[in-house]
Amino acid sequence: MDTTSQLPAVFRLIVTGGGTGGHTYPALTAVRTLRERLTARGRSLDVLWIGSADSLEARVADAEGIAFTAVATGKVRRASNPLKMVSPANMRDMARVPLGVAQARKAVARFQPHVVLATGGYVAVPTGLAARMCKVPLVVHEQTVRLGLANRRLAGSASRIAVSSESSLPLLTESVRPLAVVTGNPVRPEVLAGHPDKAVAALGLGFDRALPTVYVTGGAQGAQQINNVVGGELSWLLERANVVHQCGPAHYEALAARAAALPAHVAARYHLTPFVGSELPDVLALADVVISRSGAGTLSELTALGKPAVFIPLASSAGNEQAHNARHLEESGAAVALVGEVTGERLRGAVGPLLEDPGRRGAMAAAARAQGRPDAADRLVDVLLTAASD
Repeated sequence: MDTTSQLPAVFRLIVTGGGTGGHTYPALTAVRTLRERLTARGRSLDVLWIGSADSLEARVADAEGIAFTAVATGKVRRASNPLKMVSPANMRDMARVPLGVAQARKAVARFQPHVVLATGGYVAVPTGLAARMCKVPLVVHEQTVRLGLANRRLAGSASRIAVSSESSLPLLTESVRPLAVVTGNPVRPEVLAGHPDKAVAALGLGFDRALPTVYVTGGAQGAQQINNVVGGELSWLLERANVVHQCGPAHYEALAARAAALPAHVAARYHLTPFVGSELPDVLALADVVISRSGAGTLSELTALGKPAVFIPLASSAGNEQAHNARHLEESGAAVALVGEVTGERLRGAVGPLLEDPGRRGAMAAAARAQGRPDAADRLVDVLLTAASD
């Protein structure tokens, strides 16, 4: 659906959400996609991002040239024991929310947006509530299978609820389910445009291209759990595959020392790096199997690309969302989820069949691709424009 012809020459959007890349980067991708669509039709976009001071979203907005306003926010520190939720820190932060709402309401009233996009994180709550007070359409976007705490709080104020998976729909309360639209989770376009040969050239890889390639990553900072279990199985892995291992800066020296002891005939198949930057799309294009955490952004990228994956969820993720994400894909045949304690034996049992059987890899890739939504950013833009036009 394209409602661009009904829109003003300058379309005003407020974005709120952040705290983590999982909330911040989908919003940024949506902003870029909306700007491109409006520009192509002779219109322009005016954006204001509202979030926390000294935050990831503040840095991203600054780098993108997006105006930014900071408001007071309150973080809820989760605990399995509900009584522990009533902590001094939680009480102190919750007391800041009314101030944040007042600040956000002032910003919304001054900016007069056509629509507000909230992508989750506690930073989104004040602005989402302010949108309702100012009678501005609010679109809530959820990246994970289950609505996060902030988005649950805002769902009742939303004009539309954009979810990333069909499986989210039954989990919504009946009162807000009619507002839900399945868009997927926006994926950066550059991630979808990688080329395996470019990765080989850029990283100087001496790989045996007759073997499958495994990409191991724990995110920008690395993951001790993943590094430990993969490091313990390097010899086994390298007999069967090439490995690109993004380990994080803090873990590089220990893994490099372990790699130095590898037999010469397999050492050339191992590329260890603290960080993967602009070459990430090419590394993903090269990978036949990915071993990683299961954050929402990772899932969106891997399913859009159709990559078989072995997920080792972060146990401390908010609401245990990474385990839910991983299990959801495992149930559809699109991944293997290693939840709980992960031993070398469990890793071999998950990765081995994929490395040994191209047919199994192909079936998992097809199942992953069936879950992917590479056009999610365009779908979300459609929802924003529709909400603004209603």
